[in-house]
Order: sequence, then C-alpha cells, then structure tokens
Amino acid sequence: MTVEGALRGAAPHLLLDSLRTSLAHLYAAVCADLLLIDYGFTSLRPVEPVQTPAGMPHVPVDSGPAGHVLRTQQPYLFRDVGLTATVYLPVTVRGDRFGVLVVVLPTERATPETTDSLVRVAETLGHALRVADRHTDLYRRTRRTRALSVAGEMQWDTLPGRACSGPAFDLHAYWEPAYTSGGHLLDWSVTEDELLLVVADGTGPGTPAALVSTLALTAIRNARRAGLDLVAQASLTDQALYGQYRGKSPLAALLVRLDLTTGGIEAVDAGSPTLWRIRGALTERIELDRQLPLGMFEDTVYVTQRLGLLRGDRLVFVACGTDEPPAAGDPGTAHGSVARALAGAGRLSGADTPPCRRTGPARRPPRHTGRGPRALPRLAGPRARGPGRGTARGPLSAPTDGPLRCRRTV
Repeated sequence: MTVEGALRGAAPHLLLDSLRTSLAHLYAAVCADLLLIDYGFTSLRPVEPVQTPAGMPHVPVDSGPAGHVLRTQQPYLFRDVGLTATVYLPVTVRGDRFGVLVVVLPTERATPETTDSLVRVAETLGHALRVADRHTDLYRRTRRTRALSVAGEMQWDTLPGRACSGPAFDLHAYWEPAYTSGGHLLDWSVTEDELLLVVADGTGPGTPAALVSTLALTAIRNARRAGLDLVAQASLTDQALYGQYRGKSPLAALLVRLDLTTGGIEAVDAGSPTLWRIRGALTERIELDRQLPLGMFEDTVYVTQRLGLLRGDRLVFVACGTDEPPAAGDPGTAHGSVARALAGAGRLSGADTPPCRRTGPARRPPRHTGRGPRALPRLAGPRARGPGRGTARGPLSAPTDGPLRCRRTV
C-alpha cells in the first residue's frame, strides 16, 4: 500500500502510527517523528508518543536543523555518526507551514532520490493533518505551549489558516499574542480570478469582543458565499452588528478584493486599519476615504475605492484595538516608526516577515518602542499579475497602530 493510501485509511489520531509503518516498509526507516509549530510560531513541538529512542525535545524555530527546514522550506539530510542518517522535511500545504517531519534512515538508503520521495510524503502528511484536525484535538493540543483563553479559542476556530499560496499570490498570517484575543478579525477566500480579504481592528479584550468579531465574520462569509459584492458584504455585516448591539459595538474593518488577473484592488474602508504601501525603497501611507465602522448606525451606505498594484508592491494594513489607542503625541512620530519597521520587513519574503509584538515601556532601547494591539493578524502576499508587468509580490499585514518592536520567529 502507498503512503497516501495508508494515511487516508488511518484514524485521525493514528496518522503518525500509520506513517511510521509505511516508512519502515517502503524506506526501511528506523524511526519517524512529527514536530508541529506552536500557535505563537516560537517552537516546534513533538507529537506524542515520540519514537526516537533519545527522545525529541521542543525545538526553537530559529535554531537547529528542524528550525532551518521550517524557515527555508527545503529538506535537509544529516549524516549521523554511525549507521544512520536523519532527514528533516517541511510539512506544508499551500504555503501553510504545519511543522517538520523527522525520519531516521539507514545510511545506504539516505540518497537524494529517497529525500525527494520523502518530500512528497511530507506534503501528503500535511493534507492528511488538515483533514484530521476536524476530528481530533491531538494536533491542536500539541501546538499549544499553554492554555488558550476562551476568546482565543473562538478566534483560532474562525481563522481560515495561517497561510495560503497560489500561482498569483502568497499570503501568510500571524496572530499575536497567540493565546488571548483582542477581538480582531481576519479572513480570506480565493478563486481563480480574485482574492477576497477582510481585516478588522480589535473591539477590546476578552469574550465579548470575540463574540462581536465572530458575528461579523459569519455575516461577511454569509454574504460572500451568496455571491454578493464588497458593498453588499459590508452592508449585511453592518445590519447584523447593529441589529444585535444597536451601535454599542461597532467594528472598524477593511474589505478588499484583489483582481489576480490585472492587479487591481477594490476596497471598502469601514473606519478601517490604515493602509501602507512598500514600493522599492519607499514606504508610504495610502490615504483612503474612511467610512463609518460596521454596526455603528442603521442602514449605512458604503462605497468602494480603487487602487492598483505594480510589480513588487507590498500592501500593509495597520490595525489597533479599541482599548489600545494610537501612541500619544505627534501622529507623525508614530507613523514614522511604523514606516521604519515596515521598510525593514520589506526586504524579507512573506513567510519571513517578522510578527510584531505588543511592547510596554522599554527597559533598554529597542529597535522600535511603543504600544501595539493586544492581538493582531499579520498577512503576507499577494503576487498580483498585471498586463505586461509580470508578477508582483508583497505582504498584506496588520501590525500595530503605534510604534513597533519586531522579532523574527520563522
């Protein structure tokens, strides 16, 4: 039986057991273990029980062969001292990085051809993990370094994933802090011709804010899946929020449609995160006409605005929570700090763009100081195609509305 057939026939919680049996039969594998990335993108954690005799510790994402493979998305063959070799393989599905598969082989079986074959096995495992996640909590438990808050649990269940890649775009998402919630909203949907994206500011900490964002997201998805355009999506969500909260819990959001054929952007700015563009060495804020937040008043009328992408442009959406206002003082100072942080991130690939974390008063001079949202989505992509312009690639992100301090986690 092929590995793919074995994984399809395995119980959701026994994927690794089935994989180990297949690898031993087809590749004479000595042992195999799976390391999953934690919610905060800080460490790789082994799925229990571990098969490696010496055990498999948690691995920081910025060190060791496993961390290197996660960051580069390239397999790594390590010749052990003795009669075995260890192959580290990225487990990724459409750009969504699940973790790293570690397989120990006899030295004579550790060939480039075997490594190439195991790369396909790891990809198949990623698809199986995505399906199994619907039926077992084993892999979600493994990815947690500590307990999620109830609000955090709600928000993680609404996320479409942490990445999505296609021929015309590359999108990556980060959520910080990973184990609580600030009521932020993040969602996307892809077809052959378009990428639909929504990013919203947090409405505050805890479960009430998560309920607001969950209702809004459900309304947006309902309208989108009915085939309605951006204006209708905004209007239906506005009505749903106002009907429930009577204007007491408005949501500032940005709804975007990217035409993957032309690179054109259509946007509805409902009091949303600010929009920045990184074009070469230039980082600048793009002014949009802000309209009323969703759910503030009854029957608000929304209109779209249009933008265009050039080859290599990166778009950045800057969001903040309602309980975390922008930094006090001259707004230009805060925006300057944002621009400097984004200019540094612009040199990185989408997957390597560093998540930006909330910071309090600095104990030592950091790269960027100030306050950010309690929770933030961060995106990277798309690569938009324009007539005669080839392919454009860059991040869509939601870092903080105040000055930033960033750290690299992948």
